[in-house]
Amino acid sequence: MYTIEIADNLHWVGAVDWNIRDFHGYSTERGTTYNSFLLQDEKNILFDTVKKPFTQDLLHNIRRVMDPEKIDYIVVNHVEPDHSGALPEILRACRPEKIYCSLNGKKALVAHYHDENWPFEVVKTGDSLSAGKRTIQFLETRMLHWPDSMFSYLVEDKILISSDAFGQHWATSERFADQVDEPELFRHAAKYYANILLLFSSHVQKLLATVGDLGLEFKMICPDHGLIWRENPEKIVAAYDKWSRQEPANKALIIYDSMWQSTEKMARGVAHGLLQEGVTVKMMDLKLNHRSDIMTEVLDARALLFGSATLNNGMMPNVADFMMYLRGLSPANKIGAAFGSYGWSGEAVKLMNERMQEMKIELVDEGLRVKFVPTHEDLAACVDLGARVGKAMKQG
Repeated sequence: MYTIEIADNLHWVGAVDWNIRDFHGYSTERGTTYNSFLLQDEKNILFDTVKKPFTQDLLHNIRRVMDPEKIDYIVVNHVEPDHSGALPEILRACRPEKIYCSLNGKKALVAHYHDENWPFEVVKTGDSLSAGKRTIQFLETRMLHWPDSMFSYLVEDKILISSDAFGQHWATSERFADQVDEPELFRHAAKYYANILLLFSSHVQKLLATVGDLGLEFKMICPDHGLIWRENPEKIVAAYDKWSRQEPANKALIIYDSMWQSTEKMARGVAHGLLQEGVTVKMMDLKLNHRSDIMTEVLDARALLFGSATLNNGMMPNVADFMMYLRGLSPANKIGAAFGSYGWSGEAVKLMNERMQEMKIELVDEGLRVKFVPTHEDLAACVDLGARVGKAMKQG
């Protein structure tokens, strides 16, 4: 347990979770952090807390800086339990004068912790709080990614405490983005966006427009997960602008699960056809790739081709699972097609088509089915399917 002064009298006092491996369906194979920030001024302010099991880490870190009872205010930018789980115990330790949150934040805190007598102070976009030498300006960010979410902006320092935006699930001993490998950093940031914020891309665009209208400048961005952006924070802002526009690259994903390798053979044929059209192709076997890693690749893919054997009159379970996960994140600007092997019923292709249509993925083809093991002619048809999707990508 340790703290670090990230700016004058502003300390990181959060916790590092090295061992978490799943975040409600998102594979966190590199762990995560729960970032909490403590501002010392005429009024001392704690921004967000941590997940409940890390409450003592937070308290110990606060004590390294100051007596918890000297904290005057707590700002709750986001109520999700990985950021507010420690709040009840922190309130008992600090006894703050006020808890600043959005209106939806107050409602969510009461619904989570069932105490309407906490010293709530509801704020909205444009409201500000004086800590003494510093001013905190609040900006509601509804549905990024909960209705209660908001940002806290330290006006004089141009520091943004950004809640669940601009973060990464990545546990490191370093606290700043410029201290780690940049390509790996942005892989984690892209995965975070693809699996948590993609559904809310239109809100991201509106938020970025609001930031522009307000003339806000950022010298540092402090998310609630992962590393702090202190050098060139505009890089992650630009990445969010790009990702939220959902403008695809010349890239196709073949996402499949096979029973006796017949569908896998078809997938290779489809890949060959795409390659003939100059498309970047990634084959993603659902037995070997986690849904959240595939979702990261979906972020900039133009075409999604789904392959599944038929099992018990339906799709393979891994395919059904991924398509449900994908549907919840609502990707835009995609085209698609389905293929698969079957023994006697063959419903999988029809079902995959239906799921894609529900997601407004434009179908290039009605799909391709092969009974049992594909012949040379069947594989030629797979190549043709891939080529037709590749041609459609050029047209779009």
